[in-house]
Amino acid sequence: MMLFKKNIVKEIVPTKTEMDVLQVLWQNGPSTVRFVHDKLNEQKEAVIYTSTLKLMQVMKEKGMLDRDETNMKHVYSAALEEAQVKGNLLGRFVDSMYNGSPSNLMMALLGNDKTSAEELQKIKELLNKIDNK
Repeated sequence: MMLFKKNIVKEIVPTKTEMDVLQVLWQNGPSTVRFVHDKLNEQKEAVIYTSTLKLMQVMKEKGMLDRDETNMKHVYSAALEEAQVKGNLLGRFVDSMYNGSPSNLMMALLGNDKTSAEELQKIKELLNKIDNK
């Protein structure tokens, strides 16, 4: 197994609320603040529109979002790749909670009563694919 140094590029670690915004943009593509705001309100307790607007403006300043200002309504899009952000967060989680051991994480997941038979089957299929490479 080869070890790679983490990107020297500044690693952006979104907060929970920032991740909620990114998830909406990753799932729905470039969107207005109003659209993102409405989606966030579907998911949890009411959020004030100006709070969503300010959050997305700050995320733009941090480099997490891009903003298209060519139309009257500004359209935001995720500037971060979903797989990279989730991979970074997962790596941090495994390092801090499971001493950097993916097998310890997998054992905890597989021993969890939330893991359904269907999910276990998907995991077996994935492992078989990896073995057959």
